[in-house]
Amino acid sequence: MAAYACLGNFWREAVRIGIVTDSCCDLPRSFIDENGIVILPITISSASQQFVDTRNPSATLEFYWRIRQGENSFESAPLSVEQIRALFLERLVVEYDYIFCLTVMSSRSRIHEYATQASFGILNSYKPVREAAGVSGPFSLRVFDTGTLFPGQGLIVAEVARLVREERSTLEIIRHIERLQQLTQAFLIPENLDQLRRQARSKGDKSVGLASYVLGSALDIKPIIRGFQGQTEPVGRVRGFEAGVERLFAAACQQIENGLTAPTICVSYGGEVDRVTTLPGWTELVRVARQHRVTLHVAEMSATAAVNIGVEGLALAFASPRETRFD
Repeated sequence: MAAYACLGNFWREAVRIGIVTDSCCDLPRSFIDENGIVILPITISSASQQFVDTRNPSATLEFYWRIRQGENSFESAPLSVEQIRALFLERLVVEYDYIFCLTVMSSRSRIHEYATQASFGILNSYKPVREAAGVSGPFSLRVFDTGTLFPGQGLIVAEVARLVREERSTLEIIRHIERLQQLTQAFLIPENLDQLRRQARSKGDKSVGLASYVLGSALDIKPIIRGFQGQTEPVGRVRGFEAGVERLFAAACQQIENGLTAPTICVSYGGEVDRVTTLPGWTELVRVARQHRVTLHVAEMSATAAVNIGVEGLALAFASPRETRFD
């Protein structure tokens, strides 16, 4: 991407701004490609398989199928510090002049830690690389912990892409990111509690305890889990998946009517995304979003998200100064 941007105390024209994020980011592949967003892949391993998540829709759908076959214990591994450093020095410091790197919440992954560590080496080593490639001028890199996850992370990345297209200054973009870090709420509703509980237990996460799991399984009660300001917690319970989704869509409509911090809502689903359009409340959400010029992004849920909340779960994110709970 090229844009007018303010770097330090002087202006440069046509600064090439890049966006880097990890594969937890729930955005459509078409949007990622159209905006030149670079994905840091995450490797997910189980006893019998290894999957490298690069946000490839068909590969992600195949991975969902594998989860359905009974795999229930997964570990994820981001790129190492050296791998991130190599990616930047071998390619990105030449292709871009300024990069925003936006990671999933640091409380859930070491990606932010590794990217931050890598950034020190990158900023100390980029000059000879750019000189050898005939690229003049400085290179800058900022790493941000989005404080959110999955569609919430997607929302912040989409907003940065929007501001880059609008040729906003890097200072304006930074300030917007800092607002969104505090105000972006991502909500997740599982279809089936089995995978959610297994992953939570393996990580020592007590968000879905045994008692609530048994009750939920018997009465079809689903937790609504929120990722917000670096934390995940249950913020409500609903009976029935589709009823929960309808409540979530209705909450998003209300937030749009009240005024969002960013004109973007991201939705992700752990299966064929066409199903989202058939869920109760979707048509009204589309109508309200269109009326208020809010962009809706719908994507396959990342493999990491599917591992943690199970396939066929749904997640939605918006940025608002008003918190939403479902107690």
